[in-house]
Amino acid sequence: MRIWAHRGCSLRFPENTLEAFEAACKVKGLTGIELDIHFTADKEIVVCHDEKVDRTTDGIGKINSFSLKDLKKLRITMPGNAFTSIPTVQEVLDLLEPKLKEGFLLNIEMKTNVIRYDGIEEKILCEIERRNLIEAVVFSSFWSDSVHMVKQLNPAARTGMLAVTLSECAKWTARNNADALHPSAGGLDLTGERYQAK
Repeated sequence: MRIWAHRGCSLRFPENTLEAFEAACKVKGLTGIELDIHFTADKEIVVCHDEKVDRTTDGIGKINSFSLKDLKKLRITMPGNAFTSIPTVQEVLDLLEPKLKEGFLLNIEMKTNVIRYDGIEEKILCEIERRNLIEAVVFSSFWSDSVHMVKQLNPAARTGMLAVTLSECAKWTARNNADALHPSAGGLDLTGERYQAK
């Protein structure tokens, strides 16, 4: 079994923050880290789970309604009453790159199933290629078209299809040629024999 740090070390630090990712890098036995990306109003890639900042920061509104400069003004409360901010994907990659070049893996979930961030697939792929990290990254999404686009742009890119159930993952994977199926833990509704039969 492989163990991933979901949104970083998110039980000890606020999820999807540099502090959560740094802590995860120190945990022995981890395969890698999972994180989520969105576009700001000025088309910068930032790392946050929700489409809105309401739950995780002291702000209100959709991520794509903020410029990066304004988004960086929002505060995320840390343990000990310290504060941090929503990181850019460049900041996260700067932190993780040494580990990724040693065999650590990164699952980048493109949050494109609710808001269509036009061009985010190409931009994140270009950043990963620029850093020569293509072998260390899995690109995933609940939106099949995003998975398909990454594969079209770079057939060597590893992709994962997200869905609630395994059968739904399998259905979409037949259309987008994803490398992996990423169902929810409670959605394992296919046996190996049934999946092979399809």
